[in-house]
Amino acid sequence: MASTLERDICSILVETLHRVDIVSAVPIEKGITLQRLKDGEFNLSIIIYVANEYKNDCDKMSDAMDKTLTSLLELDKNKDVSDSLGSICLSIVAIFEYTGKGQTVPKDVEHVRFHPSVVKVDRDVFRNCYKLREVVLNNGLREIGSNAFSYCNLLQSITIPSTVTKIGNRAFEDCVALESIVIPSTVEEICGGAFNDCTYLREVVLNDGLKLIWSRSFQKCRSLQSIILPFTIKVVFKYTFWDCTSLREVVIHNERVQIDEKAFSDCKSLERFKFPGLSTRLDTIIQAGQRDIEAKMDDIPSVEWRGGELVIPAVSRKIEERWGMETLVEVDKEKLIKVEGLIRHCEIKEATTMFELALWKAKIDQADDADEIERDAHRIEVPGPIKDVILQYL
Repeated sequence: MASTLERDICSILVETLHRVDIVSAVPIEKGITLQRLKDGEFNLSIIIYVANEYKNDCDKMSDAMDKTLTSLLELDKNKDVSDSLGSICLSIVAIFEYTGKGQTVPKDVEHVRFHPSVVKVDRDVFRNCYKLREVVLNNGLREIGSNAFSYCNLLQSITIPSTVTKIGNRAFEDCVALESIVIPSTVEEICGGAFNDCTYLREVVLNDGLKLIWSRSFQKCRSLQSIILPFTIKVVFKYTFWDCTSLREVVIHNERVQIDEKAFSDCKSLERFKFPGLSTRLDTIIQAGQRDIEAKMDDIPSVEWRGGELVIPAVSRKIEERWGMETLVEVDKEKLIKVEGLIRHCEIKEATTMFELALWKAKIDQADDADEIERDAHRIEVPGPIKDVILQYL
C-alpha cells in the first residue's frame, strides 16, 4: 500500500513541479516520507532541495507548490491518494554546494553539501556562518582546515567521512549547539582547540587509529561526561580536556599512553580512570590459578577491580599559575604503579613456570626410548636466584 501510494504521490509531485515551474532549482533532490498512522492514514512529508541562489524565493515557491498540490489532490482522479493522507508537510530547502578552490561562502548559508572533488575544507571558510544548520561532507575529503567551522552556533551535528586524516586547529571551536561527534579511525591527529568551547558536546567517540590529541582540543566541553581513549593514542597534551566540568570518567585502553599532568586540569567532577587492558590481564592471571593476587589487590585502598573492570581513583591538587589557582586532576599514579607491579610479577611468575615445563618436556623428548621414562629424573627448574632476579627486575 505504502509503495503504491508513494508512486502515485511522486506522479502528482512531478505534475506539481511542472505547473509551478521552479526552473533549474528543482533537479537537485527531493525526498518523500510517509508515516503510517494508527487509523490507516499516512502523514506526508515532502522536502525539495534547490540551489542556494534561490534561497530568497523558497517561501514563495513553497506557497505556490502547496496551493498547486492541494488543488491536484482535490481532483477526482486523485481521490484515493487524497483519502489516504492525513497531514501534509511541504518544505523547500536551499542547498549551497561547496567546491573548494577559494570559493566564497555566504555567511547566512543554512544547508551545505560538498562536491565529490573536495579534498580539503579551506581555512576559515565557514567561520561565523551563524545560520549554518546542516553540512554533508563528501567521501574523499582528507583534511578539515583550521577554523573551518568555528563559531557556527546552530550546527548540531556533522558526520566526518572515513577518508579524513586530520582535523585542524580550532576547526569546530565554539560550535555551541554541537551535541555529538564520531572521529573515524582514519583520523590520526586532532589539532589544538579543534572542539574548544563546544559547551553542549555530550558524546565524543574516538576510534583506534588516532595518535595525537593536541592541547585544548576539547577544552570547556562542559557537557561531556566520559571519554574513551583508544589503544593507538600516543600522547594527550596539556589542557586537552581543561575545564570539562561534567567529566566523571576516563577509560584508557593503553596504560603506556603519555598523558600530560595538566590534560584534565579543572575537571573537578572527574572521579575515576578505567583500564580495560589491565583488567583483562588480571582476569587471565586469576584464571591461571594465581588466586593469591586477589588478596593483594584488595589491600590497595580505593581500587575497584572485581566484576571485570579495573577502576583507579582520580586525585587532585591545587597549583598556582599566573592567572590564578588551578586544580590538577589525574589518575592516582601510586596506586596504578602498585597494580601494574602486581600484574607484571604474576605474569613473569607464570612465564617462568611455563619455561620450566618447556625445559622438562625437551629433556624427556631427548631421553632414550624406553618402556618407562622416569619423568621426575628429567625435571629442570630455573635456579632460585635467577628466578628471583627475573621476578624482581622491576
